[in-house]
Amino acid sequence: MRKAVLMSVACLIAAGCHAKPKTAPPPPTVVISKPLSKRIVDWDDFVGRFDAVNSVDVRPRVSGYLQSINFTDGQIVHKGQVLFVIDPRPYKAALDQAQGQLAHAEATLANAKVELDRAVKLLAAHAISEQEYQTRLSTEQQSAADVLTAKGNVETAALNLVFTRVISPLNGRASDRRFAVGNLVTQDSTILTNVVDLDPIRFTFNGAESLYLKYERQSQAGDRPSSRRFANPVDIRLQDQPDFAIHGRMDFVDNQLDTNSGTIRGRALIANPKYLLTPGLFGHLRLLGSGAYDALLIPDDAVTSQQSDQIVYVVDHDGVVQQRKVMFGPTVDGLRVVRSGLKADEDVIISGVQRAKVGVKVRIQQGTITPPDPGSSPTPADLTPPPAAGTFAEQTR
Repeated sequence: MRKAVLMSVACLIAAGCHAKPKTAPPPPTVVISKPLSKRIVDWDDFVGRFDAVNSVDVRPRVSGYLQSINFTDGQIVHKGQVLFVIDPRPYKAALDQAQGQLAHAEATLANAKVELDRAVKLLAAHAISEQEYQTRLSTEQQSAADVLTAKGNVETAALNLVFTRVISPLNGRASDRRFAVGNLVTQDSTILTNVVDLDPIRFTFNGAESLYLKYERQSQAGDRPSSRRFANPVDIRLQDQPDFAIHGRMDFVDNQLDTNSGTIRGRALIANPKYLLTPGLFGHLRLLGSGAYDALLIPDDAVTSQQSDQIVYVVDHDGVVQQRKVMFGPTVDGLRVVRSGLKADEDVIISGVQRAKVGVKVRIQQGTITPPDPGSSPTPADLTPPPAAGTFAEQTR
């Protein structure tokens, strides 16, 4: 029995002596590519709304009963177009009365002038007293004043008669009528409707204090780009538009910042010949935030985070993984702009990042960085300046 055990142990030792040594695992495979280089410009992005350049509440300038309404709710109206008519008969009667009073005053004045001329001759012949002459002179002067008063009353009555026709103060779109025919409306108080002009229209937004300072420093340093079309162009897209298809220009930046929000108000002017845009409509505006510059772009898959740091992995000439702490800018066609920390000739790991470890040698495959959404950022026709929150970029031609 003991001999059998010894023989078994000897066989196991002999088998162990002939076992093959363990081999190291093959290095992990990663895909690398040099950063994509493109010439881009940065755009600052804002959310705002459209406002009318002019908005007028239409009120009657005389009191009375509505006789007719001469427009339909929401109609495009023109400056001077009659919108409402107030019963003109009382004002026509007042005008007739004022004209009669004027005729009476003019007749009285004519008689006073005749009496004054006679008094002048009689005074020269010593046929009347000086007091009588002064009385007739005073009567003539009073009659002349009565004529002026009567003429003023006629003009006032004529204006009131004209004001019974309530007209549109500008070209634009009318709101709905607030009163029906037969209602009593009050002078300068009752709002009959509202009219807003639509072409051109304004786009109002608020910009961050940091962007305001950036633009002002660019302006003072002479670094703001210029345009061949017009100064400070803007592009706008509506919520149902995939790109910035609406174009305009900046026309105003406020003279002070809001101390509560730390923002400043800006405004752009947009042509609106087809009246597509209406006050209160929201949109996204982009304003050129830089001149053209060469940027390095990498995909999001190449980026990892270590606490608050953004890290990308590169492979050196010996095939060993190294890491780079980078600073990112905006996005272009779905790729990240690298502001700093990466060189144009470095090989970035764009696939297999989870298998890469610093200091470990890897097997490499050559890849290519391709924008996941090519052409999604519209190309500007001109490079331009701005005033005032996020920033994004796009490729230039």
